[in-house]
Amino acid sequence: MWNWMMLAIESNRVIGLRIARLMRGGKAAQREAQRMISEKIFAAGKAGTSLMAGASGDKIVEQYRRKVAANAKRLSRKPTRRKRKSRS
Repeated sequence: MWNWMMLAIESNRVIGLRIARLMRGGKAAQREAQRMISEKIFAAGKAGTSLMAGASGDKIVEQYRRKVAANAKRLSRKPTRRKRKSRS
């Protein structure tokens, strides 16, 4: 039960961070939207595979929590500006 509650809390933070990134627009927002969709599809497939292999609900929630934690860490970093190549 604890894992499920923590997943809800942690996911809420990632949702807020993603919304902020999407609201800024630009290429970063486009990449984030594409990444979000592909992650969802991959996670659903992995969860289904795990269920068919006999994994418990708690084990699947742990998998999701690891991914949510990685997303929170990535989205919390301050964006770095890439230097443009000079056209000499």
